[in-house]
Amino acid sequence: MAAHVIHVGGEMEPAVSELLESLVAELDLADDEHPDVSIEHESGWGLSAFPGGLLVWENVEDGDAPHHMTGVSRSETLRHFHAVLDGDLDTVHRLPWSPGYG
Repeated sequence: MAAHVIHVGGEMEPAVSELLESLVAELDLADDEHPDVSIEHESGWGLSAFPGGLLVWENVEDGDAPHHMTGVSRSETLRHFHAVLDGDLDTVHRLPWSPGYG
């Protein structure tokens, strides 16, 4: 399955494993206009990460309600990004999400 990433500046490109660590590191460059990085699976599910440890999981194509987690480390974020890239969406779905954007 295919996925793409969205960089902190809004640029998109196909997701590859080697890119994900530098994508998470881009959170150091986030600002009010560009506050996150994300990976989006071809199914429509997307995982967005914010500098303070906030993750948002939502399916924008299906209109599913968003879910969030706070206090997520960058190493955990990287692991979850890899799960999305690998198409292991069930693992991400089973995380301890709270409703809404946080």
